[in-house]
Amino acid sequence: MIIVAGTKRSGTSMWMQILRDAGIPVFGQAFSGDWGNSIREANPEGFYESWFRNGINFTTNPHPQTGSYVHPARVRGHGVKVFIPGLVRSDLAYVERVIGTMREWREYDASVRRLYAMEYENKHRPAGRPMQVFVDPVLEWWSENHGLLADHITRLYPLHWVTYEETLSDPTRVVTEVIQWLRVGDAKAALETVKPSLSTQRGAELPVPEHVSAEHAAVFDELYRRVRERAAFDQPFIDVLNATNEALLPRIEAESKRVAEVRKQRQQKPTKERAPRSKAKR
Repeated sequence: MIIVAGTKRSGTSMWMQILRDAGIPVFGQAFSGDWGNSIREANPEGFYESWFRNGINFTTNPHPQTGSYVHPARVRGHGVKVFIPGLVRSDLAYVERVIGTMREWREYDASVRRLYAMEYENKHRPAGRPMQVFVDPVLEWWSENHGLLADHITRLYPLHWVTYEETLSDPTRVVTEVIQWLRVGDAKAALETVKPSLSTQRGAELPVPEHVSAEHAAVFDELYRRVRERAAFDQPFIDVLNATNEALLPRIEAESKRVAEVRKQRQQKPTKERAPRSKAKR
């Protein structure tokens, strides 16, 4: 399958629309059930998510509820959106080619926080629920993009990595480049899909968050630059990326544990105190 992979808010849905308009068959619905009431403003064109967004493996295929099985030979050339953690967990038989899309890390931080705030205001607060808890977006951005690179190096599937910003600013070049790499589809038919006005954040205008060191910010910037400019990932830079990941891993694990614990606590329903039994009277 042609897998579109990225973090949240990185242009994965836009690339699914590009593939669709280029004449490539795609998996997934544009709109979720509550999209119009909760996060329409975040992505008015829809999200194009399917059951496989969290991976194509034994947990999702066959479908645990319907028993429907997707055979890899029958879906070659089909586009599907899979978030990076799901791609890492996907069976290699389904990974034909991967279009990776990366959002600038400051933009990602701002965009994800905006998305969660929107969901809270439109969905959770009216229902009397607290603000949802989430992993620090910068750490999430780093962990997932480093994970994509590591998975590509390990499993050696074809990967064409682009940035969200360049797709919006120069769609003719980027869309044509990707469609030619796929060797299937009509690039011209897909160009109108890209709407630069949908971008709501600008990385250059955003400050570096206080909890991000200058050293790590420089590594994040260099990773983004190399993806945007198609620069080589030489061994010295890969060593820098791995060292950065080792340094950040304790914080990433602590964040994941914190979020899991809070979610578990919220799922536990408070038990009602039992009324004391009255003694039988003679």
